[in-house]
Amino acid sequence: MLKNWEKAEQSIINAAEEKNLEFKIEEGEAAFYGPKLDFMVKDAIGRKWQLGTIQVDYNLPERFDLTYKGSDNLFHRPVMIHRAPFGSLERFIAILLEHTAGNLPIWLAPTQVNVLCVSEKHEKILQKKF
Repeated sequence: MLKNWEKAEQSIINAAEEKNLEFKIEEGEAAFYGPKLDFMVKDAIGRKWQLGTIQVDYNLPERFDLTYKGSDNLFHRPVMIHRAPFGSLERFIAILLEHTAGNLPIWLAPTQVNVLCVSEKHEKILQKKF
């Protein structure tokens, strides 16, 4: 199991280096399925938040004895990739609300249009339409 963890960890490091991503290794971070790559974002006031995460998992395929038949007609063990591109939806919405101070873009605003009558004679028409 430790060998798989080290293999997964090295795979993440290699991928990050290949893409020229800045990264730092955080020893002892909680990771359930395997080593992970977290993506940090800054909000409008400079706080850092962990949003997206990708975990490389060699352990669960082994635990569940998962295999597939490759093009060489031999059985191979898959590698699972667990990903959460925005972290939890609640965290994403909270950061979005704080970042925009509640002034959401029109396409995301809960009320996109308000119609106002300029005269009482238009009220009946407006009530039929809306």
